[in-house]
Amino acid sequence: MADTHSPLPAHQTKHLHTLTYPFVHSTFHLAQSSNGTSHGTALWLGAQLLSAYLAAELKDVHSKLKTPKTFPRAVELGSGIGLTALALASLGYDVLATDTAYVCNSVLRRNIKTNLPHLPPSRAGTVQVRELDWFVSSDMWNWSDQFSITSPTPSNEAPKPNGIEDTLCPPFDLIVSSDTLYDESLIDPFFTTLQALCTQGRDSTSSIPTKYPLVLIALERRDPALISTALARAPISLAQVPTKKLRKALDRSGIRWDGVDWDGVEIWRGVGRL
Repeated sequence: MADTHSPLPAHQTKHLHTLTYPFVHSTFHLAQSSNGTSHGTALWLGAQLLSAYLAAELKDVHSKLKTPKTFPRAVELGSGIGLTALALASLGYDVLATDTAYVCNSVLRRNIKTNLPHLPPSRAGTVQVRELDWFVSSDMWNWSDQFSITSPTPSNEAPKPNGIEDTLCPPFDLIVSSDTLYDESLIDPFFTTLQALCTQGRDSTSSIPTKYPLVLIALERRDPALISTALARAPISLAQVPTKKLRKALDRSGIRWDGVDWDGVEIWRGVGRL
């Protein structure tokens, strides 16, 4: 059983329309829906584990900033209800949160708009929400559109003034994703999109090998064969984060779960060169 003073595991909260979710020095209020229309409109265990791991690993991000106004940039594939994106913003990242048009319009934009103003202003980055269709080739992406990177038609909205409202674009320092490898039809589009995000905005003419951004993928091994197939198709080398380290990350985040509460959830880390 999970400790009643920590966030409950996602499978125990699917019936709730709004989650009150404590995270480090913030509390998020997250709308969710589990009506069967989309997997992305409800909280899943991978996002919970990934957020706790990020809090443990990135706690000193502000001490590494070159200037107080320079935040590292992260992009999330499959942001869902926005827990991980908000967690990263509270840890000092400017975050591009992406998902399907349906998820963006039903829960993601609302949750970011509701919670972002309440993050610590002196430490928090920003979050931008944009549609990213993994089935659209990267040579068709439009980084200047404020609503959809893969929209078939350009946005009619006037450009925003310079500042944090400028659209976030590559290169990114960090790429994260959770609970997105659950169907075989998504595996190749997911990794094609991931590889494009790793390479765009980097100098391909340099004689020095280009470094990948840090990549973190959280998944739940419901179908072991599917997950093994997916990991074998990854375009970068991935190493599993030890379970002991995930347990310590949960403890530091105040999440008091038994092993059965998150059994089968893994985080894979990739850092390499192209």
